[in-house]
Amino acid sequence: MATPCPCCRGSKGRGKYLCLACWSSLPGFTRRALNRRDSHAMARLRELHRQIATGVPMSEIRVTP
Repeated sequence: MATPCPCCRGSKGRGKYLCLACWSSLPGFTRRALNRRDSHAMARLRELHRQIATGVPMSEIRVTP
């Protein structure tokens, strides 16, 4: 069963943060930061979800590198 995208509620793949359309609308540097797998990865994911929940437009979302 597909998990809903936290932004648009469309379906996203397992292990993905967002659906492809929402992921593509993020700035490139935000996508690169979210792709990084290190000790700060979960903090960046929480930042992403917090900004989505507060209504920040996808093109303006920034996460800590």
